[in-house]
Amino acid sequence: MPNTNDSLLLMQGICKNFPGVQALLDVDFSLRRGEIHALMGENGAGKSTLIKVLTGVERQNSGKILLDGKEILAKSPLHAQELGISTVFQEINLCPNLSVAENILIGREPKKFGSINWTQLKHQARQILDRLDIDIDVTQSLGMYPVALQQMVAIARALEISSKILILDEPTSSLDARETEKLFDVMRKLKGEGLGIIFITHFLDQVYQISDRMTVLRNGRLVGTYDTAELPRMDLVSKMIGRSLDELEDMTRFKHETGKRIAQEPLLEAHQLGRTGSIQPFDLELHAGEVLGFAGLLGAGRTETANLLFGVDSPDHGTMTFDGQEVKKFSPLNSIHRGMAYCPEDRKADGIVGDLTVRENIVLALQASQGWFKFLSPKKQTEIADKYIKLLNIATPNADQLVKNLSGGNQQKVILARWLATNPQTLILDEPTRGIDVGAKTEIQKLVLELAEEGKACIFISSELEEVLRTSHRVMVLRDREVVAELAGGELEEKKIMQIIAGS
Repeated sequence: MPNTNDSLLLMQGICKNFPGVQALLDVDFSLRRGEIHALMGENGAGKSTLIKVLTGVERQNSGKILLDGKEILAKSPLHAQELGISTVFQEINLCPNLSVAENILIGREPKKFGSINWTQLKHQARQILDRLDIDIDVTQSLGMYPVALQQMVAIARALEISSKILILDEPTSSLDARETEKLFDVMRKLKGEGLGIIFITHFLDQVYQISDRMTVLRNGRLVGTYDTAELPRMDLVSKMIGRSLDELEDMTRFKHETGKRIAQEPLLEAHQLGRTGSIQPFDLELHAGEVLGFAGLLGAGRTETANLLFGVDSPDHGTMTFDGQEVKKFSPLNSIHRGMAYCPEDRKADGIVGDLTVRENIVLALQASQGWFKFLSPKKQTEIADKYIKLLNIATPNADQLVKNLSGGNQQKVILARWLATNPQTLILDEPTRGIDVGAKTEIQKLVLELAEEGKACIFISSELEEVLRTSHRVMVLRDREVVAELAGGELEEKKIMQIIAGS
């Protein structure tokens, strides 16, 4: 039971049921004044449901919530804001066409003679941003600024609405290291002012860098609450996934075994392939049974290279052959027909179709490859969907669940299932583990190596150098939209790749 003496927020014995699903079972959570508290767990562990209960999106079936020692029951997110609880989500839900000042004070604009007092609006917005040490022109459209500053504006708006608790849901997923540190500076400043901050993230390094305590959930149940400085990282991961990390060592051994069965002749070959303004001409070989990793900083050209290989973009330099045949027409549909598949970086914008079911999402690419006049019967669709739900361990009540109702990790698995259903020879995976939990990451990494074991060729792109090294037989390093090195065997060392990325 949480300590009630110094808690700003207490959630006690929270239970929440959905049809056929026990989302939360007797969960306790506490937040102190002037504390950054990380909420940890795999996708589907119950983090989002707990926050939805706190902010009035969902109503708990049992349990109680106390704020400043008084029991509360938020009836809606707006009511939660009135109580002093505000949330900033991963997807920034502001209006890019409006000015920064309008976004911060939308719905609460100062009035004069019945109209907006623009001078006062600008002044108030400037004061609010000054609190966060953010110096930008509040009269400019929000969309003119990068994502990191838009994130800061969202936080400024949340603080203007609420004054007790700030919930940050994956706030760093689109930020680089410098932008993340700026956000952390803001969080530390707010912590010093006595604000309670709930921090939800999948980046373990950031948890240990910024949080005071952490609460771990698994399968809708409380694992425990811990002082961050006293919980070793390996123990945290073990608590999150409910098993030891021995399988990671097994995966490394498995990679070496699969590496012995890589085909001699390349399946996909590029010679000085490039596109002006996108990626400098490069050479590439990809063999059946091989995982080729792409390493490099954000903007280095990894995604641009993948887009070129799959035909999302057409090259204006060089040539490409697939299975011995020169590629004449570059398009996604032609790539699918020749046996290629591509899981894109942004699963929400380019991947899942939220209002379709899991079944419909899984068969989408297969149906497109066959043409709409060769329609897959509902029975066949269900057979295919059920096969890959079982194969990938997708957590869903059934194949007819709307995919938007699944956790991020399970949505990612649905996209993988979609492309596996086409039985591709070559699979390009762009950030397949971004924003998902440690357990799901491990499953996807193992799956990639298993596909290579079956003779498929894979390109694996990730910002996390550790998982590129763990999963890949060879690594291409990109910098400033140019392939600058290719490493294999004993050269596959993190330090060496980092030196190449840094240009040293």
